[in-house]
Amino acid sequence: IRDVAPSRGLGDVYKRQEQCIFENNFSNPNRSDNMNKKLMVLCMSSMILGGCIPSPKKQTEAITVEENPNMMYMLVGSYATPEEEGIKVYNFDEQNGNSQYISGIKGISNPSFLIPSADGERIYAVGEDSGKSSTANAIKFDKEQKKLTLLNSQPTDGGAPCYITLSPSEKFVLTANYMGGSITVFPLDKDGKLKSETRLISFTGNSLDKERQTQPHLHCIEFTPDHKYLLASDLGTDQIHVFPVSENVTDGVSHSLLNESEEFNIKVESGSGPRHICFHPNQKFAYLINEISGKVIAFSYDKGKLNAIQYIEADTVGAKGSGDIHISPDGKFLYASNRLKADGIAIFSINQEEGTLTKTGYQLTGIHPRNFIISRNGRYLLVACRDSNSIQVFERDSQTGLLKDTGKTIKTNKPVCLKFTF
Repeated sequence: IRDVAPSRGLGDVYKRQEQCIFENNFSNPNRSDNMNKKLMVLCMSSMILGGCIPSPKKQTEAITVEENPNMMYMLVGSYATPEEEGIKVYNFDEQNGNSQYISGIKGISNPSFLIPSADGERIYAVGEDSGKSSTANAIKFDKEQKKLTLLNSQPTDGGAPCYITLSPSEKFVLTANYMGGSITVFPLDKDGKLKSETRLISFTGNSLDKERQTQPHLHCIEFTPDHKYLLASDLGTDQIHVFPVSENVTDGVSHSLLNESEEFNIKVESGSGPRHICFHPNQKFAYLINEISGKVIAFSYDKGKLNAIQYIEADTVGAKGSGDIHISPDGKFLYASNRLKADGIAIFSINQEEGTLTKTGYQLTGIHPRNFIISRNGRYLLVACRDSNSIQVFERDSQTGLLKDTGKTIKTNKPVCLKFTF
């Protein structure tokens, strides 16, 4: 909901009219009694006629996603204390860009990144604390009651989990632990709760940057579109760790999900700092945003093999704070966020045959655009501006890919992650 003052009701009208009658008309000693009586009649008539004015409609219950095919639920993760609503749910209308707050949940420390199940009835979120208090959390989303309920929490055994994903079967949840330099695999029970029998996959190594690459920093874990591999971006060692998905996965057994013995690594330029990766809708190309170098790497993809075909700058001012990356639903444009200097979104057109990028624009945003999302119809791009305490709603030009600020800003504390569900 944007911060709009509530409409005044008839009670305010009556109050003003009462002040008019009793303060100004009845007790004015400078007017004759006859004049006061005439003014009293005039004011009373105005009040009676005012009663015939239709009263403003009461705020009705939000139109649900089920009632409006243009409506989506938007989930917002944030940096928050357990006493705050760290996760919030909004309705978002992808036809007009309007939003409405629905509900939220307290009780989780720093639920910065989250992911919904395919049916939207469960949400999994990290608790991005730096030490032993770091967690993964399972949440139930009751769409009928518009209510979020914490199912359970489990320790990640790896500090600062900053990314979470579901396996293609939705029988496992995985976290990327930034300070832990590791991946945690959680099996799920039949109710969607996180089981405690986890698998921790740890990494070693470092790279060029002596301040930010002294150890592994896992920042993103994504399954390939063919569901056959897990890609893990390691900002600290300038690698993408690739794990084949096991052909013999056993439900409830965390170490059965990935074939760790066949892991291989894809090396990128030293000092790059791999962060987030996304795939083109045609599944032939993948794109990696690098936090430190500020470059996007375009890859061709085939059966787990990523071959770099292009390096191109998203950050041209050396801010070393590139963040998120997404492709428009039509596959024509790629967007990458940059922070710390010239905060904004770099815009690229995509060569559909070769997968290469051409920079076509740059859109300034609020402060620290860590994460953003594109509506399923491609009309809107929403940016979580953490340090502006707001979510900006931009309208996309489908022909040029350029963005226009709609002014429909959603005020919320320290937003970090945005996800749509239905």
